Amino acid sequence: MSLTGFIGLGNMGGHMARNLLKNGKKLIVYDVNKQVVDQFKSEGCEVATHPADIAAASKEIVTVLPSSPHVKAVYQGENGIFKTIQPGTLCMDSSTIDQVVTLEVAQAAALLKAEYIDAPISGGVTGAQQATLTFMVGAGNDATFQRANAVLSLMGKNIVNLGAVGNGTAAKICNNMLLGIQMVAVAETMNLGMSMGLDAKALAGIINTSSGRCWSSDTYNPVPGVLPNIPCAKGYAGGFGTTLMAKDLSLAQNASTNTQAPTPMGSLAHQIYRILARDPAYQAKDFGVVYQFLKKQNV
Repeated sequence: MSLTGFIGLGNMGGHMARNLLKNGKKLIVYDVNKQVVDQFKSEGCEVATHPADIAAASKEIVTVLPSSPHVKAVYQGENGIFKTIQPGTLCMDSSTIDQVVTLEVAQAAALLKAEYIDAPISGGVTGAQQATLTFMVGAGNDATFQRANAVLSLMGKNIVNLGAVGNGTAAKICNNMLLGIQMVAVAETMNLGMSMGLDAKALAGIINTSSGRCWSSDTYNPVPGVLPNIPCAKGYAGGFGTTLMAKDLSLAQNASTNTQAPTPMGSLAHQIYRILARDPAYQAKDFGVVYQFLKKQNV
């Protein structure tokens, strides 16, 4: 059986890789965290010393990386994928990065007779665990999309073809900007209502059956005790970190500047999450901890 390469075994990527294993894929993996790599080795995966080793061994590669610099290093760095990439290789990048970087890496791949497509994800850690992720795919053409879909559908349930390379990244940036705005809005609404004497569960129940309903309220409410088994019920451990949210909101601001499209609410949410990402009390917590930040501002 041919190998599938997987680079980036973090909160999302680790679960995604395991779903490929569950569906019969044989993997060769790489991550900077040696403990995680050793765990995958114990589960039967081959391991690589560098990303270049992945490209030498596989013509089907998935990457899930934290930011634009990481993607550039993994693909174009000294021991990167492009050092040894084979003609005909398909690289599927599920990182959330700047659209200009997506296009740059795709062009570099094309010069090497390979394909790089953007396939960022939505659905959180739970979606990664349960293989119910949404993939926003910029494949460029239908044949490439169908080839990618055969892999991505093993890790998600909603694989959306958005057309040109870069469009998946654009959709993800827009979605996450809205998510950041939404979470701040839910957090300040819950804090206000509770300050006015409302019970948290009762207020959430009203919101979730009224026009204010949204994912950050009915599925990921940031107030401890409203919903079980989400990060705020575990001290905001795990989940989607404030640092990553600040990064994603910065991508939206970069895009806003490049396109001259106004994003005043996105800008405000970005500034709030920048504060959280720099504060040791919040920077390692799930992004729902913005509720605790706002609550502490109460006079």
